[in-house]
Amino acid sequence: MFYHVKELQYQAKPERPDPLMAKYLQELLGGQAGEITVMMQYLFQGFNVRGNGKYKDLLMDTGTEELAHIEMLATMIARLLDGAPVGDQMAAAENPIIGAILGGMNPQHAIVSGLGAMPSDSVGNRWRAEYIAASGNLLADMRSNLHAESHSRLQAVRVYEMSTDRGVKDMLSWLIARDTMHQNQWIAAIQELEAQENIVVPSTFPRDLEKREVSHVLFNFSAGNESATGRWANGPSMDGEGTFQYVENPVPLAPKPKLKPAPPYIHDTPPSVIKGQAGGIPPSMY
Repeated sequence: MFYHVKELQYQAKPERPDPLMAKYLQELLGGQAGEITVMMQYLFQGFNVRGNGKYKDLLMDTGTEELAHIEMLATMIARLLDGAPVGDQMAAAENPIIGAILGGMNPQHAIVSGLGAMPSDSVGNRWRAEYIAASGNLLADMRSNLHAESHSRLQAVRVYEMSTDRGVKDMLSWLIARDTMHQNQWIAAIQELEAQENIVVPSTFPRDLEKREVSHVLFNFSAGNESATGRWANGPSMDGEGTFQYVENPVPLAPKPKLKPAPPYIHDTPPSVIKGQAGGIPPSMY
């Protein structure tokens, strides 16, 4: 069960209208690394957890909080658009130099959403469910969550640095701080899961069924050999199951493939010939 309270988790009030900032904030709301993505990702991961109650609770806690962040951003976008000088902005953009500098407001804010937020990114692309990862494997999902929060915080910081509005920066400061917590919590969960089941996903696949002679080998498949100096090329492997090796001049391990000629296409062969062939083909194919 979900329920909603009318108060915001944190304040979302700008100093002045700013349709361009509203456009930028759409990326934090509905972009690939935006709040809709992490909300859907955490909730679907949580819905699908079987057992492991504390991880399910963590996912549901965080996914539900992201709903609050969506509401904050939507409120901020609406307030940035409320009273915005849309006509002046469009007139200024008619000058090619000024238009290039301003970039222009998102016209969908005026035409489609009636000066409200949308489930889309900063250039109007609608949010896509393909952005989320919910595999059913907790370690794999927690790593996806760390990736998502890393990009989310990166983009929020960039927008923070683009703004001069104290109200916008205040709200973004809150969101950035929450992204800090979320990165920390996913790292903590990752480390806990790795300690339980090793670092390689999935941990349940028998190692003797993989080609172990290449399980910890770095092949030099690009010009240069600087990668040989990294931790990933020397010493014990991170999973504790072997020793890193570096192969500077990898060679093919299988011969050049030789494929049989393709059979004649139906449209290249007269139906009478096809019908007369031994075995033939089903009537539905011609």
